[in-house]
Amino acid sequence: MLLTGQSIIAGTPTAGSGGTFTAVDPSTGAALGPEVSCLTPDEVALATRAAAESCTAYRSTTPTERAAFLEAIAEEIEALGDELLERAHAETALPLARLQGERARTCGQLRMFAGVVRQGDHLGVRIDSALPDRAPLPRPDLRLRQIALGPVAVFGASNFPLAFSTAGGDTASALAAGCPVVVKAHNAHPGTSELVGQAVARAAGRTQMPAGVFSLVFGLGNEVGMALVTDPRIHAVGFTGSRAGGLALVAAAAGRAQPIPVYAEMSSTNPVILLEGALTGDPTRLATAYLTSLTSGSGQFCTNPGLLFLPDGEAGDAFLAAVAEQAAQAAGQTMLTPQIRTAFGAGIERLGAHPSVRTIAQGVAGAGDNAPAPMVFATELTALAEDHGLTEEVFGAAGLVVRFGDVTRLAEHLADLAGQLTATIHATDADHEAAAVLVPVLETRVGRILFNGWPTGVEVTHAMVHGGPFPATSDARSTSVGSLAIERFQRPVCYQDVPASLLPQPVRDDNPWQLSRRIDGTVEPPQ
Repeated sequence: MLLTGQSIIAGTPTAGSGGTFTAVDPSTGAALGPEVSCLTPDEVALATRAAAESCTAYRSTTPTERAAFLEAIAEEIEALGDELLERAHAETALPLARLQGERARTCGQLRMFAGVVRQGDHLGVRIDSALPDRAPLPRPDLRLRQIALGPVAVFGASNFPLAFSTAGGDTASALAAGCPVVVKAHNAHPGTSELVGQAVARAAGRTQMPAGVFSLVFGLGNEVGMALVTDPRIHAVGFTGSRAGGLALVAAAAGRAQPIPVYAEMSSTNPVILLEGALTGDPTRLATAYLTSLTSGSGQFCTNPGLLFLPDGEAGDAFLAAVAEQAAQAAGQTMLTPQIRTAFGAGIERLGAHPSVRTIAQGVAGAGDNAPAPMVFATELTALAEDHGLTEEVFGAAGLVVRFGDVTRLAEHLADLAGQLTATIHATDADHEAAAVLVPVLETRVGRILFNGWPTGVEVTHAMVHGGPFPATSDARSTSVGSLAIERFQRPVCYQDVPASLLPQPVRDDNPWQLSRRIDGTVEPPQ
């Protein structure tokens, strides 16, 4: 496919007058053409206007039509073949095998949402029949369904060039909800973004969707992103990135004349807790599993296990010694951008200089300036109470091991922990009494609790939650992964005593879309 270096507005390649930039291979620093043409904030309005103009037609599509569109996007992405993987590899230095898996995940979640749309449960239809003879007052006929919020702005993530970017989970769930989408491409992988954007545009044409249902925009600095969030035609925002970036968008959205929700996934250290029973086995094997999770993808996962709580005592000492031995041999992997590498350097410098922290091991730097050595540090539980900054995320292959002596005291410290995406407990049956003290606390702090696993790796399923209390996300009531993500981009509408001929199809008596519906309090399957 031909890369133009241009935004895609309502299916049409569009050059901007907001300057240019060129993608860079993070492993070599070499420039990757073509030169990318950026929009100005005023030019972004072309995309938001097209989205608004398409909104009524798109949210009126039938489940069959909308599901076919989502499936067509998956097909068009797959049809890009190796070209997409090779471009993503060049722009991110992520291994081809990792990118193959990410492409499968991207297409899989599009097809999952197609299934959700066809089934129709996300519409949440409820019908309360009229009770004209009820005393002292009759009850009206009441019917409820969820409708699309309106156009959504999605910000591509740096660390997932496919699964959390142009056609990633935020885009897929917003389109499934019936919302047109304007994607702000991440400047770290513009070629990858354009290839996927072209695929979405082709799918829209194939399935006869309104042209403005999808646009992809490029921009320099923060101006284009802020223009999107403050545009009155945008009704919600999906974001994955830094806490500073997410909070800036939240503040901008809240300051609008009509505030809108921002679903921002930001920072998390994903605590892992090893209980006594988990340490009775081979410490080398457990250390290997920990370091694999910590260093995978150069530690650039939002579920990277940045904190590990380890019991005092000989078994804990043996585990830490095994970690130190293996970590010293671990090689650095190329990070996504020089900016991320710089931030990682500042983070490990901050930990290394802390008076209550000691360095356990420093790995071996990889090739080039962008592949820093993995680092493991250690401290004591009491140090966290004295300095909450120790629990802040260091994005990359760096871990802090926290020694503790008493599970009750550990639970007290965990209750003060900032919100997280995940928490993990490693335990045997003999540890269940201790685990029972921790689980109720962790429920208040995280969106997902794991047992005897590692947090990296997020399944795209109906039961998955990829969210959590602030600052893991800006809204703990939501998830950015799994079929529940569709609910972020909907709102309920109730129809009271509306004539039958004017009712929308999901709430009509004849149930033309064959939905499961809650009628007078009882869930009834389609007939």
